[in-house]
Amino acid sequence: VQLQASGGGLVQAGGSLRLSCAASGRGFRSYDMAWFRQTPGKEREFVASIGGTSYYADSVKGRFIIVRDNAKNTVYLQMNSLKPDDTAVYYCARFIGLGALRTRLHEYDSWGQGTQVTVSS
Repeated sequence: VQLQASGGGLVQAGGSLRLSCAASGRGFRSYDMAWFRQTPGKEREFVASIGGTSYYADSVKGRFIIVRDNAKNTVYLQMNSLKPDDTAVYYCARFIGLGALRTRLHEYDSWGQGTQVTVSS
């Protein structure tokens, strides 16, 4: 499957953005999906995932919402109350692991190209 992330941009602190991740190929609905983010010099970090249950990083809980539309093969990340610390390149990915954890990078594949989110103070 190929993933195409979009929707990033420049926004002021306190604002909102909605990211989209469109999947091509078959079997989209069979997989958990997730968003990660990365800033220069840092490891890519888990943001949120969706499957039977949704999980969120503590840093975004209560502000971000992950949803999916299986009819459109798309997963979204609604980001509200944005902070400058949310500035990063955001990536979507497909979960291919077996365990209950959803935060480990090596259990994902089909990384999209990323979309830049910049939050100004």
